[in-house]
Amino acid sequence: MSSLNNIIVRIIFYYLQINIVFSSLHINNDPIVAVNEGKLKGSVEKLVDGSSYFSFKGIPYAAPPVGNLRFKAPLPPKSWKGVRAAKQFGSICAQFNTTFQGDEDCLFLNVYTKSLDKNAKIPVMVYIHGGSYYEGSGDFFTPDFFLQHDVILVTLNYRLELLGFLSLEIPEVPGNAGMKDQVAALRWIQNNIVKFGGDKGSVTIFGESSGASSVTYHMLSPMSKGLFHKVIAQSGVAINDWAIGKDSKGRAFRAGKLLGKDTNDVQELLHFFRGLNASSLTNLTIATLTPDERYRGLPEQFIPVAEKKFPNVEAFIDEDPLKVLVEKHFEEVPLMLGYNSGEGLVGLKDHITKLDVYNKEPSYYVPRELVERVSREKLNDFGDRIKEFYVGNRNITEKDLNIITDMQTDMHFSFNAHRFAHLYTYHCGVSYMYRFNYETDLNIIKIALGLRDLKGASHADELFYMFYNYLNEKPYKTQKKLRDIVFKVTKLWTNFAKTGRPTPDNDLGVTWEPYTRDGREYLNIGEPMTMGKFADKERMELWDKIYQESGVQHLMSSIIIKRR
Repeated sequence: MSSLNNIIVRIIFYYLQINIVFSSLHINNDPIVAVNEGKLKGSVEKLVDGSSYFSFKGIPYAAPPVGNLRFKAPLPPKSWKGVRAAKQFGSICAQFNTTFQGDEDCLFLNVYTKSLDKNAKIPVMVYIHGGSYYEGSGDFFTPDFFLQHDVILVTLNYRLELLGFLSLEIPEVPGNAGMKDQVAALRWIQNNIVKFGGDKGSVTIFGESSGASSVTYHMLSPMSKGLFHKVIAQSGVAINDWAIGKDSKGRAFRAGKLLGKDTNDVQELLHFFRGLNASSLTNLTIATLTPDERYRGLPEQFIPVAEKKFPNVEAFIDEDPLKVLVEKHFEEVPLMLGYNSGEGLVGLKDHITKLDVYNKEPSYYVPRELVERVSREKLNDFGDRIKEFYVGNRNITEKDLNIITDMQTDMHFSFNAHRFAHLYTYHCGVSYMYRFNYETDLNIIKIALGLRDLKGASHADELFYMFYNYLNEKPYKTQKKLRDIVFKVTKLWTNFAKTGRPTPDNDLGVTWEPYTRDGREYLNIGEPMTMGKFADKERMELWDKIYQESGVQHLMSSIIIKRR
């Protein structure tokens, strides 16, 4: 996953530099919209299909989280006098990719709409970016493909890594500041989107990877209740190992020691962190990994946590997300979720460098969630069974590229997508599952990794069927077949945003049936689009069996075991 992050973020920053240069050349009739905080002057832009739209960039949705507000939940945005320019992106949030980038004053969002009629009631789609909770920006995700279907697109930034996800388990820093930023953005949208022609009663939140785990967290969070109405989760859910923070306070002390403060006092550590430059509080994820974490799971550690409860402190979530999901402590909304057929392509090369370790200790293939529950003997047994299932009675080699891809897809993405869908559907009824399997010139990540000859769609490949940029510009413009595919994919997404059903009119040549516990229906999003039952069935049954034997499945025994 770390290799993907490096590739995507380099792409994003190069794109942003180009975008800033060209955005300054636009000469248009500038639209002005009055939001609750003051007036905004946007610009008129052109979509790739030649039609016009209104663009408002760099809108502050919360007060700058700087000074004494560092690590705290965001405060409402400040008002301004006169007209504020909204033609360029605001700063991205502080992060490290090769070099330090961004700023702490970064809580901005962007609104793209074809109409400014306050009575238009256009469905709103809010995209939450991925990047392992330690990098990325909403600014890379352009509106060209989605606005063809008459929706409003909103993208946003939120605090990242230690600045956004430090948890000291004290009232001053309980954790989840970055998630609370997202909540603040959703509140701003409820208060203001009607001024851009939007329907505040029809808001769909969607995201990819850590952005997908974010949108499913919002489903479970009491803080987010009523702020959205539909959810699309692409390659991630809140119950993934890589989305649930563990030993956050211990990690914070390790970070402090790396930065020069060796202490066991939480208040002393907080005072130290508050005195550092923002640049010092990035690039700490890999450096604070434990020896076990270097081989088990994905390197995402400053991430959402179940907060400790404190008087007069509103928690984003204060229970394990699996417990919330199992016990139905949430409000029902229509859900669409899925994964890419070759998610594991993105971590393939990194995995190969560690094969000696994995062949000697296949127990590293067992997720952290299970390690906490089983004996060393059982852990070794699980590891041996996982390895044997995928390659038989031999070691994994550098030639087993498709096998390694499948293993990583299942461990980190597909199984928990199935698990989440199964649990959610038990309670609520309406969810739609997909498996994205297109392999074309728009699979930009797979191509950039030099893995075009391998099967499957890589982690994040679907994003280039949804967002237009200089990387997919040439194939999109020169191949009509790709334009047709993009239209179909984004129509599925926007149909769901408008109606809660991805194929309400059956005009895409397939009817996407809802997921059920018995059928486990899913849509194969590929050539052709077809319905299927129980995607990757044999592989999922292996993981399901291991989870049951670990005792984790006991939390769900009345749901899953008895109802099969």
